Amino acid sequence: MPTVPDLTLNNGVEIPAIGLGVFQTPPDETREAVLAALSTGYRHIDTAAAYGNEREVGEAIAKSGLDRSEVFIETKVWINDYGYDETLHAFGKGAGKLGVDQIDLLILHQALPSEFDKTLAAYRALEKLLADGKVRAIGVSNFMVDHLTRLLDTATVVPAVNQIEVHPYFQQREVQAFDVEHGILDQAWSPIGGITFYRDSGHTNALQDPVIGEIAKACGRTPAQVMLRWHLQQGRQVIPKSTKPQRIAENFDVFGFDLTGEQLAAIDALDTGKRGGPEPQAVTLETFGREIPEA
Repeated sequence: MPTVPDLTLNNGVEIPAIGLGVFQTPPDETREAVLAALSTGYRHIDTAAAYGNEREVGEAIAKSGLDRSEVFIETKVWINDYGYDETLHAFGKGAGKLGVDQIDLLILHQALPSEFDKTLAAYRALEKLLADGKVRAIGVSNFMVDHLTRLLDTATVVPAVNQIEVHPYFQQREVQAFDVEHGILDQAWSPIGGITFYRDSGHTNALQDPVIGEIAKACGRTPAQVMLRWHLQQGRQVIPKSTKPQRIAENFDVFGFDLTGEQLAAIDALDTGKRGGPEPQAVTLETFGREIPEA
């Protein structure tokens, strides 16, 4: 079983360099996927209130037999629960479903640009949860530079992470540079160019990209492993998603080789600037709102 290096967040908390994502994983498949990941050696699971599978993540962690302290649990507050009191309550919903008293990393799932005061109030609630020891680290997701700038104007705690869409076809270099400058760790979702991206954006699947394929052949690795290695060597934390035990294991086996500077540059050159996920500026309660059930 490979030893996974830890990355140190800006408050000293350590997070494994690779975790399992469970976006779009149906609840009944989530338990098995998480159990497979934990038996493979993963020690970080990333979920969200809006995914509807926090309960199954918690059940799998409990069933794994691992001590609670051995698994780094991350979840996200959805936009319907923004606001100070609402976000404090959202913590209770998430922790209740996960079956834990403390969440390792709690982040805001999106900025709400049209009601940014609610976003700021939600982040103040995260700061309170951090101060009270209910969470070990706090952060954001899908925040662009203007959102981060406005947040940092009022925040007392710099976000530990910004979870953003990053893969060879969409690299968000401006956001990444801002995050690095401010000590915010980039977490890459859809790190191998997920299905949403190539279905909707006119690109082919990044797994079939000839440049990545050539590098994979040269390294004796798979295209997915090459893409994950590209992220890790550039300092990003990754949360690849799969429900297949074989793929889960393949995505984890990315620590026994290095890409050359030339190979990294070749992957960098694949950036198209085309986003696969929702446009962050377009996120509103009217278009994306959904009520999050109680625990």
